[in-house]
Amino acid sequence: MVNSTRHAKYELYYHIVFVPKDRRSHLTGKTKERLETIFAEICEDKGLELAESEVMPDHVHLFIGSPPKNAPSLIVNWVKGISARKYNQRYDDRVKWTRSYYVGTAGSASKGAVERYIAEQEGEDA
Repeated sequence: MVNSTRHAKYELYYHIVFVPKDRRSHLTGKTKERLETIFAEICEDKGLELAESEVMPDHVHLFIGSPPKNAPSLIVNWVKGISARKYNQRYDDRVKWTRSYYVGTAGSASKGAVERYIAEQEGEDA
């Protein structure tokens, strides 16, 4: 879905993958449910769209939509840092993430979408 700010129309989605520091830890059961809730809270607080989340036993996949003002690295820092802090404050067991992560972009601008954008700009001040 194309979103907009005052000066931009955008469709930016990031596929983010990261792993816990202790690879033997299992992100299952209540831990999985708690993390999914925390990821949703973070996205809501930061104005991001959590399109999909999948907490696997040894890694996390998130598909997040964001306005262009947020760099992918900033989004990853928010999600990893805030989720570990919130989880560790709320629950007795601990979650720690490695420093590394994967981020890939997803989204498309078809020829029709570009043509519609150009047509919408006619008559507007640049």
